[in-house]
Amino acid sequence: MYRKIVKYLEEWKESEHRKPLILQGARQVGKTYAILEFGRTHYDNVAYFNFETNPKLAETFAEDISPDYLLPILSRIAGQTIVRERTLLVLDEIQLCERALTALKYFCEEAPENHVIVAGSLLGVAVNRSQFSFPVGKVDIKTLYPMDMEEFLLAVGEAELVKRIRECFATNTPMPAALHDAAMALYRKYLVVGGMPECVKQFAETGDYTLVRHTQDTILTSYLNDMSKYNQVNEIKKTRLAYDNITVQLSKKNTRFQYKLIKKGGRAAEFENAIEWLTLSGIVSQVYRVEQVKKPLENYRDIDAFKIYVSDSGLLCAKKELVPDDILYMTEELNDFKGGMVENYVHVQLAINGYTAYYWESPRGAEIDFVIQREGQLIPIEVKSADNTKAKSLKVYMETYHPPYAMKVSSKNFGIADGKKTVPLYAAFCI
Repeated sequence: MYRKIVKYLEEWKESEHRKPLILQGARQVGKTYAILEFGRTHYDNVAYFNFETNPKLAETFAEDISPDYLLPILSRIAGQTIVRERTLLVLDEIQLCERALTALKYFCEEAPENHVIVAGSLLGVAVNRSQFSFPVGKVDIKTLYPMDMEEFLLAVGEAELVKRIRECFATNTPMPAALHDAAMALYRKYLVVGGMPECVKQFAETGDYTLVRHTQDTILTSYLNDMSKYNQVNEIKKTRLAYDNITVQLSKKNTRFQYKLIKKGGRAAEFENAIEWLTLSGIVSQVYRVEQVKKPLENYRDIDAFKIYVSDSGLLCAKKELVPDDILYMTEELNDFKGGMVENYVHVQLAINGYTAYYWESPRGAEIDFVIQREGQLIPIEVKSADNTKAKSLKVYMETYHPPYAMKVSSKNFGIADGKKTVPLYAAFCI
């Protein structure tokens, strides 16, 4: 299956300023597959090492971490010669060997002609930075997310539809009604399946939602196991409580995160470490409120007011135990959850495209779901789960800040009017 990360990896390979690359991201987002596929198609050979499946490997890094020492030994373990510029050296699950992480500094300084990519799922929480030296400034770092809507469409054989969606987005031209309806149906399928590569592959091959749900449940279980394995004992229960409650809060009319809803009397001091763990692990993302919409947005964020979204819409539906048909047909029973679910979906697409999103509230309660910096301009995005045309909050925002244009993401077809660009939900990946 095609992953957009390949374009980044190609640029990294050809860069004069290339450093060892850390590819991070939540579990099961396809890091290993993407790296190995890239290595297979762009190098003479790949020397692959996994610290989880081969725990003894860490002993190699215990004595000496200079490239001159490591490369001959790694070549012998791999059973193939590691040739500079022609072999891709891959170290997987590197969070299990902090010394290997430190070794990247010396690969950068002493052996820059060797191409090294390492992958880790929980680098933010598993590495003891007080005890081990993180190679700051000596590595390139890239985050891999689940597959976005475009990658999903390509995986299910809809390349022509993707091309048409991109054309309509660029020109604000409505899609033919039949294609629009077909794309909306595929969008609802993506909500159920999500972007975890194994789930997408299973769905593309079988169309079996039951099989997909089983895989999603397995991934959710592995997340819970990680909360125990890579966490302080007194934080495990709090982290699980917080994670369970995030999906509950997405069902609220006001999706701003509230500690008191995790448990009665819950406070930030009790749960902020748990929230930080979930964020650093890549399982969730925080979107902060901005008090003023000015550049840089980071300067105006309110650290006490934020929303939390989970990393994948399919895992969200699995965690809520939603029946696929309820989402495919958007039944009325889901009315309380639709808004939060669709906001979550749009945020995932924005995050994959590299945006840091914020939200905005007026003193009188008008709210804009997302504000992003796009092509150097601050753009508001309002999200609707249906084709609701009322946009009172957007009107208030535009009168207050006069943006060059605004976006409305809903089930309506492409178009533009009164400075508002209408983007169908299935085209959020184009933003």
